[in-house]
Amino acid sequence: MMRIIRAGECRKMPWKNGGGTTTEIAVSPAGAGLDDFDWRVSMARVEAGGPFSGFAGVDRTLCVLEGEGMTLDISGQRPIVLGHASAPVSFPADLPTVATLSAGPITDLNVMTRRGRMSHDVRRLELDEPTEIAVEEKCVLFFCHRGRIGLDGSPDGELGPLDTALATDVAGVIHLEPVAMPAVVFVVRIHDMRAHS
Repeated sequence: MMRIIRAGECRKMPWKNGGGTTTEIAVSPAGAGLDDFDWRVSMARVEAGGPFSGFAGVDRTLCVLEGEGMTLDISGQRPIVLGHASAPVSFPADLPTVATLSAGPITDLNVMTRRGRMSHDVRRLELDEPTEIAVEEKCVLFFCHRGRIGLDGSPDGELGPLDTALATDVAGVIHLEPVAMPAVVFVVRIHDMRAHS
């Protein structure tokens, strides 16, 4: 099944630590809160540097969508500089983490999964020609960052900027086609660890 989530449909809510707002794109199970989700995909507007919210037993991946980027100081690791063209950065969400903005506010894409139940991986693709994506997971999200993207199996046509296609129980190959350039898409794969236990 393929469901299109338009940017205007997403709900905004406060950060867990109250330091800003987040736009929730999708969460499982449906209606889950910040303490009981299995997985969650969201965007956040970060106006100032400071500590991240802590999520016990959760792994997260961050990608910069807009702005000049930031430096992540993750406990026990060397600082990581993250820009809008950087590869996604993954780290445990229960490690103390502080962000320092490079030059002004940013918007980021945030993927989180409950450790032991779910895992995930995130890939950033710049599309300049039709591309095939092999899908084996029970859940894959296609988040259109820039441009417009057509994909087969979609009941509602193209993805525009900040639209998402959520594919569940789809196995095989999904074709992505850039319709308006530059076309940038993030492919988020959610793995159910319980299915293999």
